[in-house]
Amino acid sequence: MVQRRKTDARRPTLRMVAELAGVSTATVSYVFSGRAGTGGSGVAEATAARVIAAAEELNYRPNTAARAIRTGRSGMVQLSLHMLSDPWSLAVADAVNAEANKHGLTTLILADGDWHAALDRVESDVAYLDGVGLDEVAKEKLRDLVRRGQRLVVFSEHLEPDGFDVVRSDAIPGCELAMDHLIERRTRIGCLAAEGAVRLASTQVTRYTPYVEKMSAAGLVFDPAWTETYAETQASAFAAAVRLLSSENRPDAVYATTDFAAIAAINAAHMLGLRVPHDVAVVGVGNTPDARLIAPTLTTVGPTDFYERQARIIIERALSADDVTGRLHEFSWSLFPGASTDIDAPASR
Repeated sequence: MVQRRKTDARRPTLRMVAELAGVSTATVSYVFSGRAGTGGSGVAEATAARVIAAAEELNYRPNTAARAIRTGRSGMVQLSLHMLSDPWSLAVADAVNAEANKHGLTTLILADGDWHAALDRVESDVAYLDGVGLDEVAKEKLRDLVRRGQRLVVFSEHLEPDGFDVVRSDAIPGCELAMDHLIERRTRIGCLAAEGAVRLASTQVTRYTPYVEKMSAAGLVFDPAWTETYAETQASAFAAAVRLLSSENRPDAVYATTDFAAIAAINAAHMLGLRVPHDVAVVGVGNTPDARLIAPTLTTVGPTDFYERQARIIIERALSADDVTGRLHEFSWSLFPGASTDIDAPASR
């Protein structure tokens, strides 16, 4: 049994914990490596409990920097998310943090927009990058990190594995499902699109492309006034939705290129006194958890169990002992109907 004692003002050390617990410093180190109680030559659970109690008594915290030098592992998982206010990014962070906690890893979200500089300053067992560019500068930054041994998982619909893992979740087939779903129900369909999606649509396929192509293929009126663009903020998406739904010739359905823009459209409709879906039906893109928290629930498209499955990929990469050259993880999309397009449901007052 560990005897309580008054500690001095010095920072507690591993040796002090060992003395208090009545064990060797090697045993304390072994316990805090996370290997205790695993059988074989592992430390007995009762001994490990005594060590932990002594550490708590002394308010001891393992020296993570020293452990990183000794083991080559930092116990850190870094996430570079380009838009933290997006429900998609929040769901990614929550899922990774939950999975990391199961394995005693710490999650750090990089607030610095320059992910290469941030990763250069802080060691991590794996880094997850969202929003990596396709230009040669971005690719060279990835190659530089790989050369230095940084393990990477990159979310990209276009990059190929090159010493790093790629999570690919091609949104375009899902966007086509969303438009097909709306066209079965309405003909006056407007669009809330990210500024970049509209700007780049003339030279490449973006989430705006299925809107234009599906409207044309169905022979529906394509009114330029029914497209409103937003920057990557919730406030901008809400303002765009208000503009779209305030016009006299407003559409009676909205295809939004993200879930957070679709949720903004539902909130804007409520503010304007419009009933969803009876006055305006709404579809989003992403299948984020927030889609099921809004009232009415949001019809959306996206991969199944994406956040949990991706989190396992990231943490497995952090814990892996091998040096694989990179793998491709693909996720297919489905339609998840919600109340926001259920126009046959009784209308609320």
